[in-house]
Amino acid sequence: MPVPVIPILDVRDYEAEVRRGVQTLTSGGLVVLPTETVYGAAGRLDIAEARAKLAALRGEASAGKPFTIHLAKREDAMQYLGEVSELGRRMMKKLWPGPVGLWFDVPADRRAEAAKALNLNEADLYDGGGIVLRCPDDNIATDVIGEAGGPIVLTAVGGAALRADGLATELDGKVDLIFDAGHTRYNKPSTLLRVNGSRYEIVRQGVYDERIIEKMLKTTILFVCSGNTCRSPMAEALARSILVKKLGGEDMALEKRGISIISAGSFAMAGARATPQAVEAVKGLGGDLSGHRSRALTVELIHQADAIFTMGRAHAGAVLSLVPSARDKVTTLDPSGDIEDPIGGDQALYTSLAGSLKGIIEKRLDELNIS
Repeated sequence: MPVPVIPILDVRDYEAEVRRGVQTLTSGGLVVLPTETVYGAAGRLDIAEARAKLAALRGEASAGKPFTIHLAKREDAMQYLGEVSELGRRMMKKLWPGPVGLWFDVPADRRAEAAKALNLNEADLYDGGGIVLRCPDDNIATDVIGEAGGPIVLTAVGGAALRADGLATELDGKVDLIFDAGHTRYNKPSTLLRVNGSRYEIVRQGVYDERIIEKMLKTTILFVCSGNTCRSPMAEALARSILVKKLGGEDMALEKRGISIISAGSFAMAGARATPQAVEAVKGLGGDLSGHRSRALTVELIHQADAIFTMGRAHAGAVLSLVPSARDKVTTLDPSGDIEDPIGGDQALYTSLAGSLKGIIEKRLDELNIS
């Protein structure tokens, strides 16, 4: 009997299929799961039968090499780690969930303790003194991983894109269930970074290159409206002016401090200038929009941001539709309600809006405690 292939995005009872996947894993079977990068055969590392199947699937070339633990949420990493450096904590916060594996060194006593708690040999978990962890940005994978219990590991199968029929034939007798969600988001492997105290190195190039990693590790505040020509660029300019005054220096000083203030539009066309009224309104409050060009809201920008302030509830919904895991860092800028679009209004309306935005943003920046 060929391995079952479940078109997981089209099933009538999604929760029932997730339970089916969880039951397969807890009984020692392997389940092929989608991630945002590639498909992987998942198994519970603490079940001997699953370990043997995973080892056979990877082949002798990878014999003895530990698997990458996949996490349902970033907080789960601490059961495998000792003390984590400030950079390590920041990388977990900024890069997870996402297409990045992080390789941490772990002290010997903590390795022994973690392995004992899971009833595993230390060599099954750790590669010498380290461990590779990943928190995928895929709801199907994290739904299954979160319910399956125990350490879940994945090993890549089928290349970047899953073709269910061919993969089912290729993996017949090697896995027990395949969840088919079509093409993966990025169609390339995850980036692997090794964290070494206050430094990191790229061990494997993947979805993110060094330029993107550096951008994402900044403290980034993102303002979102619809077209990115009025409200969000005004908020961006005012926030930058407020922080420059608070921290001292000039705009470039913010970048040197690792602080980035950006804006985007959920329906923006790239390259449009801010409206003349918006430029004039913030100018009187120390803001500069003369060089602004609109940009569209993207998954990368959302992951990059530490805090996301939207002009309305619909914009918050647009953020979450792209990255559901961003829920903890997205909020409407004004807690009392939506900030209305001034497009088509006169200069007096824009000037009044700028004054209101400045007061709200000052309070929001105080809450973030940026230094």
